[in-house]
Amino acid sequence: MRDLPLRDVYKLLEPGPVVLLTTARRGRHNVMTMSWHMMVDFMPPLIACVVSNGDFSFAALRATKECVIAIPDVSLAETVVEIGNCSGSDTDKFARFGLTPRRGEKVDAPLVGECFANLECRVVDTRFVNKYNIFVLEAVKAWRRAKPDDPKTIHHRGFGTFAVDGEIIHLPSGKP
Repeated sequence: MRDLPLRDVYKLLEPGPVVLLTTARRGRHNVMTMSWHMMVDFMPPLIACVVSNGDFSFAALRATKECVIAIPDVSLAETVVEIGNCSGSDTDKFARFGLTPRRGEKVDAPLVGECFANLECRVVDTRFVNKYNIFVLEAVKAWRRAKPDDPKTIHHRGFGTFAVDGEIIHLPSGKP
């Protein structure tokens, strides 16, 4: 074993695929890149996510209490990084990156047509927003495209480094 700088701990525990979070406020759609999120409960599906109070999406999420988590596959990796490198305060990211906003059923925030899955979400807990910028969301409607069957997602490893889903293995488990 050797010392690991504490600033690098997050690289080991990054929770899941990089996703896009969309919001809609005052007739304006926005999309941001997000990698700090985790499942909190199975049913109803609860997701905790960090949206920095410095992000343009923060105010919209706080005001409307709804969003969409759109899950891209690896074919969108460069676009996902570019979305994360600009601000919705001065950029219409849907137009700039050629993304297709689609109407959902339960929230006003748009689905992202290019993503293989979209989760319409409502904020159900804000107790950790002021201290940690953590919103707890409930997925109230889920969408999935039929293709690709086995999408490869990207996972942030820090400072421009990403891992792509690899081989899937199946092991016996006493859980469904």
